[in-house]
Amino acid sequence: MRSVGYLFIISLILFSCKEEKKSTVAKEDIIVSKTLEDIKLSSGMVQRIDSFPSKFITPRNVDVWLPANYSSHKKYAVLYMHDGQMLFDPTKTWNKQEWRVDEIVSILLEDEKIKDMIVVAIWNIPEIRHNDYFPKKALEFLSESEMESVINESKKHNINITPKNLYADNYLKFIVEELKPYIDSQFSTITTFQNTFIAGSSMGGLISMYAVCEYPEVFGGAACISTHWPGIMPSDNNPVPGAFFKYMEQYVPSPKTHKFYFDYGTETLDKYYPQYLEEVDSIFFDKGYTEKNYMNLEFEGADHSEESWNRRFDIPVLFLLKK
Repeated sequence: MRSVGYLFIISLILFSCKEEKKSTVAKEDIIVSKTLEDIKLSSGMVQRIDSFPSKFITPRNVDVWLPANYSSHKKYAVLYMHDGQMLFDPTKTWNKQEWRVDEIVSILLEDEKIKDMIVVAIWNIPEIRHNDYFPKKALEFLSESEMESVINESKKHNINITPKNLYADNYLKFIVEELKPYIDSQFSTITTFQNTFIAGSSMGGLISMYAVCEYPEVFGGAACISTHWPGIMPSDNNPVPGAFFKYMEQYVPSPKTHKFYFDYGTETLDKYYPQYLEEVDSIFFDKGYTEKNYMNLEFEGADHSEESWNRRFDIPVLFLLKK
C-alpha cells in the first residue's frame, strides 16, 4: 500500500485491473436507499441509507447526493465527505449552518468546470467523532512521555485519546471495504482511484489526509479544510502536530499520482493553524509536489465554521475534479 516510485505506480495499475471488490456487507442487511422529500436542496436529490451496517464501526447514516441530470448511462467520479449531516440543509443541522454542497457542486457542473460527480456524505456520531477521525498510526511517532502527556491533556477536554479508543483505521476500512463497494454497485460510478476523492474539515481534514496516505490505491486526492493539526485542544508544547508530520513524511504518496488540498482561516479555532504552514509545505515540496497537485491556502478573517467553509468549498472541488 505504501510503496513508492516505479513500483508504486505499477501496483496502482495492477490494482485497477483487478475485479472490483465486493462489499463485505450483505445487501439484504442494508435498508433500501430512500429519496428524501423533506430536505431543502438547491439542486439534485439526496438518497439516504439509514444506519449503514458495519462490522468495523458504529453504524451511521449515509446520504448520497446525485446531480439533477444524474443518469445510469453516464459515469461519475465520487467525493466522499465526512460530517455528512452538515452538508446540505441548514434547517437540519445543530448550528443552522451548512456547506451548501449541492449548490456549489451544481454550479461547477453546469459551468462544465468539473467532472460529472456524486457526493457520498457519511454522517458523524458526535460522541465518538474525535475517536473516529484521529489518525491512529501517528501515535507511533510519540515517545512514551509524549503519549502520556497527550492522554492527560485529552482527558481534560473529555476526548480521551489513547491507542485503544481510536477508531480511524476501522473507519477507513468501513469506507474502503464496505461503503465504497456498495456505492459502486448501486450507482453509476468510475471506480478508479483517479476518480475517487475524500474531503472534510477540522478533524475531518485529518482523516481525509490519513485516508489517502493509508489507501493511495483507493483515493486520488483529499481536501483537508481547516485541518486540526493540534489533534487535541491547542496547547503549548503539544507533541501531536509533530507526530502527524512525521507520519506524513513517511506515508504521503507520490506526487505523480495524487493531489492534496489544505487551507486554514485566521479566526476562532483556525487561528492556531497558520503556525504549521511552513512545516506542511516543506513535507510536500520535499516529496516533489507542486502547485499542480498541492495547495495550502490562507483565508484571512475566516473562522472555524460551515459558513466559512462554504464560501471557499468551490476551490478544493475544482482543484480535485477539474476536467
